[in-house]
Amino acid sequence: MPSWDPALDPEDADLPELLEAAMAPQGSAVLDALNRSPAAQNISPEEYEAIAGAGGDPTATNGTSQPRMRLPVTKPPLRVAIYARFSTDKQRDASIEDQIDSCRDLAAREGWEVSATYHDRAISGASMFRPGIEALQRDAKAGKFDIVLAEAMDRLSRKLADIAKFHERMEHLGIEIHTLTEGKVDAMLIGMKGTMNQILLRDIGVKTHRGQKGRVKDGKLAGGNAYGYDVLPPTQVNGKSEHGGRAINRTEAEVVRRICRDYAQGMSAGKIAEALNLEQIPGPRGGFWGASTILGNRERGTGILNNELYIGRLVWNRLHFSKDPDTGKRNSRLNPENRVTSVPVPHLRIIDDVLWDQVKARQGAMKTKNTMCRSGTGGVPSSCSRA
Repeated sequence: MPSWDPALDPEDADLPELLEAAMAPQGSAVLDALNRSPAAQNISPEEYEAIAGAGGDPTATNGTSQPRMRLPVTKPPLRVAIYARFSTDKQRDASIEDQIDSCRDLAAREGWEVSATYHDRAISGASMFRPGIEALQRDAKAGKFDIVLAEAMDRLSRKLADIAKFHERMEHLGIEIHTLTEGKVDAMLIGMKGTMNQILLRDIGVKTHRGQKGRVKDGKLAGGNAYGYDVLPPTQVNGKSEHGGRAINRTEAEVVRRICRDYAQGMSAGKIAEALNLEQIPGPRGGFWGASTILGNRERGTGILNNELYIGRLVWNRLHFSKDPDTGKRNSRLNPENRVTSVPVPHLRIIDDVLWDQVKARQGAMKTKNTMCRSGTGGVPSSCSRA
């Protein structure tokens, strides 16, 4: 067995040479060198035990007068999952990459190993029903990482209840949550920052609602487009872009008039849709027409036959929406009349009042007929076909 040369720089020593020298009777003299050598990083646990002494006893001498020392076992790096999110399609798509890059920089400084990245693009943080965060939670249960890292707590969720529940799940799985902004996330931080984020979320909702109401009062649409109209480019007002302008689409406007005329004259919504499809006239979303697209819901103002914009009246805030906390599904409910805003927009009128009244009269008659059909009263059969 070769003897150990104390003058040899441990960084230049080969692992086999170090191991062999450390196991020799004079091995205690080289343990310090072995500890300082990068080669020791590759020693297996079994080799550590053999070097430290029989049975792992740190006092075993193996025939020498010097007790052996146990060598430190190098721990594997912590595995980290990076999560990134941005809220709306008005933000830069590169925002996701920017967040991930910043998180990678922190992971490198901490010596963490990035095992996976997750993201949600143009999705609000008001709900946990997001593909990226759901995938992260599934992999957390599978034990694929030790740390969740995000730019800030509000990237994970803006709702206090959601972020608290997420922290509880991760804590149960033995997973820590870290952010670039807040550092390590604990229950106290969630209580303080989570409350602030939820207040901010409500504040955003109030300001958005106020902005939409102002836009409607100016005769502009606050949301998506309706069939029969084209979206106008934004206009610059005081250095800011104003959206919501609409103009009548002549081709689609004629289809609206045809639908209303045919319905007022007694044709069913199903027959109207069938005729439009046979003529290959695209529906509102570019696909086929259906009876429900035409009939809609009279109380809610949906469907071709109920859109008051066609008679030059812009109605806004008829419905309010909320998400079921258990399913994440968006539900709508009618608002009281005093919360509904109605603004005249004569430049967007497509049909006249006479035709509109004829449509409403037939709808009223059909509603009465359908009520009698369901009850089977008034001498009307209990099974009737809908218009």
